[in-house]
Amino acid sequence: MPGRLMARDSAIRPPFHRLVRLSGPIPAIGTGPPGTSTRENQGMLRRHARLGTSMGDLLVVADDGGLTGIYFPSHWHPPAAGSLGIDVDARGDALFSRLGVELDEYFAGRRIRFDLPLAPVGDEFQHAVWAMLRDIPFGETVTYGQLAERLGDRNLARRVGGAVGRNPISILVPCHRVVGADGSLTGYAGGLDRKRQLLELEGAEVVAQRRLF
Repeated sequence: MPGRLMARDSAIRPPFHRLVRLSGPIPAIGTGPPGTSTRENQGMLRRHARLGTSMGDLLVVADDGGLTGIYFPSHWHPPAAGSLGIDVDARGDALFSRLGVELDEYFAGRRIRFDLPLAPVGDEFQHAVWAMLRDIPFGETVTYGQLAERLGDRNLARRVGGAVGRNPISILVPCHRVVGADGSLTGYAGGLDRKRQLLELEGAEVVAQRRLF
């Protein structure tokens, strides 16, 4: 299905560590594809919550269409304060609870793709770039130039970099899988240490190679 990350194989990688901690029952949630709303969430106000992880408390934001943002502490491009909507308890929100479960599985090495509705806000070019990010397989990386070439013009690399940096949905829209032309990790809105952790978790070859030098 377009926009979903597909597994390269069925192997399960060794556990990393469990980061997301939520208690209590998990409310039911629809299973619509990314970019669509679910019946349970339709009509709900824009809302936000925090998910505690060992990478810091993630600020998560959603509206009727799905998740609109996942932000690390000290994120380079945080959402405007007035755009967060109401503050809710993640344990009582179907979408946020499911996000917590899927992130927990991802960080534990038991999930390589996500099955949640996404609704990032951006212009046409940004959406084109974010769609390509969602097509980068787990554990693999691409360069900004390669993404620009897929858009038909390698000279768009700088503009692509801007769109990658403005990706509002960290981890699920995997901008951490984009590296420099020489394999360097380059900038990451959530911080380079987190980018390295995510790539190490996924067993990305580019991180393993850099350890040799």
